[in-house]
Amino acid sequence: MFIALERLINLDDGYRQSFQVDGRSLMLLVVENQPLLLESRCPHQGASLHSATVVGRVLRCSRHGIEFDLLSGRPLNAACTNLTLLKPAYDGDRIGIDL
Repeated sequence: MFIALERLINLDDGYRQSFQVDGRSLMLLVVENQPLLLESRCPHQGASLHSATVVGRVLRCSRHGIEFDLLSGRPLNAACTNLTLLKPAYDGDRIGIDL
């Protein structure tokens, strides 16, 4: 089942929005003109990534400062598991997620 999150026309570089879908906190953002969809919680201790900073393709958790490469999900400065990256789905002029 496709759940629409945003219209494609609104996805400019720097776009960032949080969503609640099926009990999961998700974040849709555009980095280097590429839409990315991820679980909006840090794999370190489950902190919300809603207020994380994004510089280029690096996301920095505001709670403990762990940085992640947004294109791979890999942590850059700490021993931690990867971010949970999800595959965006498309339907017409919308981007979302397939459940």
